[in-house]
Amino acid sequence: MTAGKLDRRISFERFTVTDDGYQSVETWAAHGGAVYASKTDVSDGERMRAGEVSASLTSRFVVRSSNFTRGLTPKDRIKYKGNAFNIFGTKELGRNDYIEITAGARTDD
Repeated sequence: MTAGKLDRRISFERFTVTDDGYQSVETWAAHGGAVYASKTDVSDGERMRAGEVSASLTSRFVVRSSNFTRGLTPKDRIKYKGNAFNIFGTKELGRNDYIEITAGARTDD
């Protein structure tokens, strides 16, 4: 099993709660460094079978497996080309050589 071309650069953010002196504020903060990935968009037919109806883009990103990428959760999101992709889930590919991340971004903002 191969990851295809790892020809895109993606970065990650983690959901955090910070105190601004007046109240707790929910925000996203940079998490880890940028990594190389391949990206495949989920087909419209696959989205319709799943019952997904909205102006969104669902994609699968494949990255090399590392301690960092194995620790990604839905509390994290991917930043790619100015879009924020919320992580839905991850799975191991092969013998833990790669991690596939399924994520979605809103396109109607």
